[in-house]
Amino acid sequence: DKTLTRSAARAGEKGEVVLSLEGISAADRSGLKTIDVDSLRVAAGEVVGIAGVSGNGQMELMEVLTGQRPVSRGSVSVKAQAFHGRRRQARELKVRFLPEEPLQNACAGRMSVAENLSFRSYDLNGKGTRFWLDRAAMGRLAVRLVDAFKVKTASIESPIASLSGGNVQRAVLARELSDEVDLLIIANPCFGLDFSAVAEIRARIMAARNAGAAVLLISEDLDEILELSDRVLVMSEGRIAYETSIETLDVGELGRHMAGHA
Repeated sequence: DKTLTRSAARAGEKGEVVLSLEGISAADRSGLKTIDVDSLRVAAGEVVGIAGVSGNGQMELMEVLTGQRPVSRGSVSVKAQAFHGRRRQARELKVRFLPEEPLQNACAGRMSVAENLSFRSYDLNGKGTRFWLDRAAMGRLAVRLVDAFKVKTASIESPIASLSGGNVQRAVLARELSDEVDLLIIANPCFGLDFSAVAEIRARIMAARNAGAAVLLISEDLDEILELSDRVLVMSEGRIAYETSIETLDVGELGRHMAGHA
């Protein structure tokens, strides 16, 4: 059988387009080639998985989406608004990120678990912006998120770098999913983690999707792509080389595109 049955529980219907990329071109990490994405859309209530062999432009794409890599042409839009990945804009548009290697890309390793969990909210009080830190509120938030996401830590005052990889990932996911999410952009969320951490993180991703979030999943783990995605795209040599729905996916065809043989 060349088709694949999805194992992750799904609910709800696909909604309006949330993320749209049009005519994107950007230099790759070598500076010698470009990544070129003619068109990519992710709707509310779906997971779009981007598969591919490492080094085919996936991380550059993530950097474009997070505002860390400039584009020479094209546009990124969220809810029909031009999006540049800035913190305030991401908060207003309810965009959340779970980057690869979160300890290096989404945390300040020497700062405490509580401080890292407050990165999105330390300057807000519900009435506007404030310019001082409410340590008690940060502590209460951290206790709530650590408990809800089963983050194992000796103390919320421990440096986040002292946690295991799975618990760093849980902590970042707790922070990013702690309020309403309309767009979740993820890269290799379970790389190097143990089975229990993998199962829990994938369940959290699917719960966000079922709650109506648009999810873009960039992963080198094909099993993860096949388990979570509603649509699958293949990135090869910096371009989207193939697209299929999960219901009609042919694993052999997918593999040929990933290998660049199609």
